[in-house]
Amino acid sequence: MGSSPQLGLPAPDFTLPGGVLTGEDFERHDYTLAGARGRAVVLAFYPGDNTAVCTKQLCSYSSGMEAFGELDAEVWGISPQGVDSHESFARAHGLRMPLLADTGRETARAYGVAAPGIGVRRAVFLIGPDGVLRWKHVALLGATYQSLDKLTEQLSGIKSA
Repeated sequence: MGSSPQLGLPAPDFTLPGGVLTGEDFERHDYTLAGARGRAVVLAFYPGDNTAVCTKQLCSYSSGMEAFGELDAEVWGISPQGVDSHESFARAHGLRMPLLADTGRETARAYGVAAPGIGVRRAVFLIGPDGVLRWKHVALLGATYQSLDKLTEQLSGIKSA
């Protein structure tokens, strides 16, 4: 596992393929962190589609999309599975945030969350509208995740700073 980016410094940029469920359509395109400047971005790294804890985590975040929107923030889920797997996962659970495919785990490595055996460590990074890393949580064990309330609390602090 590499080193995690430092708070207060620009977050590592990346471009990943992904898609988002919009109504009945799963809209696929590339997502670039630099292209999201002007809005806060929540990067939620998770080990795998359709696993118990990941499903619970992403369903929680998906149900809170209005709260994130009120804070002018986007939520992107990132895991090593491909876009086809993400589409199936999003459709099965009605997930409303973009799911990005980091199949080579380059982005996970850049954020210090690539892990032997499990692939990707569960982690959340909050990137300010200026592209600077403002808050992060990297789980030692993958059985827990940061709550919607915790993330919106942290985002409120970023917005008012």
